[in-house]
Amino acid sequence: MTSTATISEKGQVTIPKELREDFGIRKGDRLEFSAERDGIKIRKHVTVDALEALRGSIKLPASVDELIDEMRGGPAKL
Repeated sequence: MTSTATISEKGQVTIPKELREDFGIRKGDRLEFSAERDGIKIRKHVTVDALEALRGSIKLPASVDELIDEMRGGPAKL
């Protein structure tokens, strides 16, 4: 797909709606620009929270409650 856009006096350009929809670009998203040999490459900047990226990646040998009980020396006595 080829599209054209005009750069404003402030250097702003409007990304065609079809491309925004195809690539999930929304208001407030950040874009990355890089100079390539044959032109400018534009990519959607995706940030991933380091802790969120690890969610679900650690497999525990028991439930969290069982591990806490074991560290405390057995089940809590009420």
